[in-house]
Amino acid sequence: MGSHLSFPRVTLTKEKIVIVTGANTGIGYETAKWIAMMGATVILGCRSEEKAREAMAKINAEFQAEKDLKTPGVVDYQELSLEFIKLDCASLQSVMGFVKTFKESGRQLHVLVCNAGIGMSKQAYTDDGYELMFQVNYLSQYLLSAHLLPIMKTSGEDCRIVLVSSEVHRYSELKLDRIQGRQYNERNFRRTLFYGNSKAFQVMQMFSMNRRLQNSNVTVSSLHPGVVQTEVTRNFSDMGPWALLFSIGKLIGASKTPYEGAETTINAAVNPALQDVRDVYYSDCKPNTPHSRTRNKQNQETLWTYTQNCLKEGGFLPDDIIKCLDGE
Repeated sequence: MGSHLSFPRVTLTKEKIVIVTGANTGIGYETAKWIAMMGATVILGCRSEEKAREAMAKINAEFQAEKDLKTPGVVDYQELSLEFIKLDCASLQSVMGFVKTFKESGRQLHVLVCNAGIGMSKQAYTDDGYELMFQVNYLSQYLLSAHLLPIMKTSGEDCRIVLVSSEVHRYSELKLDRIQGRQYNERNFRRTLFYGNSKAFQVMQMFSMNRRLQNSNVTVSSLHPGVVQTEVTRNFSDMGPWALLFSIGKLIGASKTPYEGAETTINAAVNPALQDVRDVYYSDCKPNTPHSRTRNKQNQETLWTYTQNCLKEGGFLPDDIIKCLDGE
């Protein structure tokens, strides 16, 4: 691991419940694995049950190897506590199905890691009518956070929502009339901009939620995992300079492995020193300053209102959830 900052190997219990979205591959996989290997119960929110169960089997095999190596901080369970609940962030109905299944379990929730994402997709729209990256990277995980928040508020002290953003958030804009990109066609759709927007919106969500939850037991953080070679980069292959950037990064060792990319997420999720810490955007496990656009309160509130209006329109945000979001 070298001398850089990483996450502490804390001892967790099976009673600590953690949800990781997009947990069957890449950063999400490593996040789920290491939090589970420290002892928590981890729920993998994934589109494919088959891929999720393959990931769970692989995690347990790697767990046995870490136990054999006597890796510090790894629990001595016979098998890790891992579960699957279907979640497709391209469908708001799927998000609500995930919420319903989790609520029916009657369990508490201590950490929600909103990791699922799609990178620089070509212009596409979901069945709900939203630009694909806007919905997958931001709107669906806002909805998930909103509906799980009442459970987190009653789950004891130090509950956390972790939003996996990106430094690409610096290349963004907030123009409500262009937020869904319907003015563009497949040829002139600015994929980098709309990806950056979706990641900037996550940072803005952090500030807006923390402002409303400042007197609660729930904190929200956001982060940049680094330039990581994962499946998310599959959409970059035809993008000229971006494809070259990632290729060069891989050759010179500037990019991170999925494990290295997950370190900042894991640290934000479990580091005891970060209890009650709010409004921090992390990079390499250290605080960083996000773009001024995301720190602008007017921008934050404009996006908050727009987001709620989107979800109210489809009946996905009832009054009791809005009140909970508003700190009531």
